[in-house]
Amino acid sequence: MSNAEPRETITPWGKMSMAWMAAHGDVPLDPSHARPAWACTGCFGCRESCDHRNPVAGVLLDARDALVRSGVAPEASLRVLRRFADHNARTRAAARRIGGERGFSTRAPPDALLVGCGYLRAARREAAEAVQAATELAGEVAVVPDCCGLPLRLAGDRAGFAGHARSVARSLESRARIIVVDAGCALALERLYPEAGVALAPTVELLVRLAARSLSALSPVEAPTEPIRWHDPCQLGRGLGVYDDPRSVLARVLGGPPAEFDEGRERAVCSGAGGLLPSTMPDVARAIADTRLEGHARAGGGRVVTACASSLLALRRRARGTGVAVDDLVTWIARGLR
Repeated sequence: MSNAEPRETITPWGKMSMAWMAAHGDVPLDPSHARPAWACTGCFGCRESCDHRNPVAGVLLDARDALVRSGVAPEASLRVLRRFADHNARTRAAARRIGGERGFSTRAPPDALLVGCGYLRAARREAAEAVQAATELAGEVAVVPDCCGLPLRLAGDRAGFAGHARSVARSLESRARIIVVDAGCALALERLYPEAGVALAPTVELLVRLAARSLSALSPVEAPTEPIRWHDPCQLGRGLGVYDDPRSVLARVLGGPPAEFDEGRERAVCSGAGGLLPSTMPDVARAIADTRLEGHARAGGGRVVTACASSLLALRRRARGTGVAVDDLVTWIARGLR
């Protein structure tokens, strides 16, 4: 954030200080002083650079909740809250469509597949490939019809998020395992649900981890003629600590390790797509994505591969017309399984 828009107010120090001052009455509770709480993608980059590992992203989520209840939240965030019911209804329709297209039951299988609303609604091909990959690796799966509820937490409705999480948890009580495609959804289930007091009966497993445990099921595809560069999604890498599994999967399918950015793993540059930033500060979100693509060009270009619907869509939109293709890891897993 603060690299794309270098203002002291939206450095991690500035945002944390503003939240503290608002909470203690040192600045007025108004939209101007509230806005910095939404100037965050939740990428955890500042935590990695902090000797004390301060949880800036989590604190700012709590600040958003307090500021929404105080009536001073940005309109873009309030719009997400007003539209969430419709968002979830559209997600359910997309989940039924993808399940119906492939003939999967929504009742019998012990495993559920949480694809993620970003894939279901805006990356249908990748959603279908995710369902294909999950069924070939794990057998028949039930496609989870609901959004995980993450938009509610990001927009500043902690209570609404907890209520939605409890509803999702009840719908999954009979499942043994939830296989999750989207890294943000996995972070919500593994970290944010417990923080909200919601316990899931089934275990949670990322699709990329399932694929990494099943490397023998993957076959190398035709050798690519261009570099295939791996982008670490923030929620998958810094959020969940998963760095090696996607690289192992790509190395198996490509016949060799993927190309790397100059900044990778814990130091990877964000795509600008998280934390509702594309809604609350769209110009800054686009600038962050452009920075990542510029780094890709400096490193030698080729194709970018990621494993997060938000990153996929943000980078793909900004790469349009540049000749740079952006793929999701599920596409390469599906190819390897064929």
